[in-house]
Amino acid sequence: MTEAIRDKVVVITGASSGLGEATARLLSAEGARVVLGARRTDRLKLLVDDLTARDGKAIAFTTDVTHREQVKSLVDAAVQTFGRIDVMLNNAGLMPQAPLERLKADEWDHMIDVNIKGVLYGIAAALPYMKERRAGHFINVSSVAGHKVGPGFAVYAATKHAVRALSEGLRQEVKPYNIRTTVISPGAVATELPNSITDRDAAERVRKFYAEVAIPAESFARAVAFAVGQPEDVDINEILFRPTRQEI
Repeated sequence: MTEAIRDKVVVITGASSGLGEATARLLSAEGARVVLGARRTDRLKLLVDDLTARDGKAIAFTTDVTHREQVKSLVDAAVQTFGRIDVMLNNAGLMPQAPLERLKADEWDHMIDVNIKGVLYGIAAALPYMKERRAGHFINVSSVAGHKVGPGFAVYAATKHAVRALSEGLRQEVKPYNIRTTVISPGAVATELPNSITDRDAAERVRKFYAEVAIPAESFARAVAFAVGQPEDVDINEILFRPTRQEI
């Protein structure tokens, strides 16, 4: 068990599956107290029941990150229950892909609301508590698509570039408060993310790619644990990782 992680209060959005679930499991096993938010209440309950059965400390709240008040309620509940928030993991995201000419404007709006505004709402909810304590750690989830743009990825990549820009701006602004910031950019990781693609051609291409190269969600969880587990005077600002077989 990593002593730097033990007893930390970690809020995770998008926690009902994939990257969020894997991270909740790993950090809980390392002794963290996890506060889980996602839309799927039934999945959250099963996860909390499993973690507490393993002697973990976990609570969960139904949270849609496109609603600022719900994200605030999640963070407020963490502080009310455990006395503070140490880590805010802004993980919720979706990846519907299609060429711009398909004009899937509703999907563009949804990606912007979840992938960008959801991160901003997480920052807005946790930052006042962290400023008051002069301690804390934001971890925001970008993507390899936040570094590279490809056909069909334009809007998704734009949202993930935005996460990196927000994270760097946040990093500079919170220096007076001793707050750490990390942005993690994963490559193809086996999650439900490709299921949000409605464009038939894009869905087939991405699912084939993921079937060939994707690595387990635990790879992301270990990256989170690495950043969180550093001494307080070490700020891991950016982690970019891919499956060894991934070229792009």
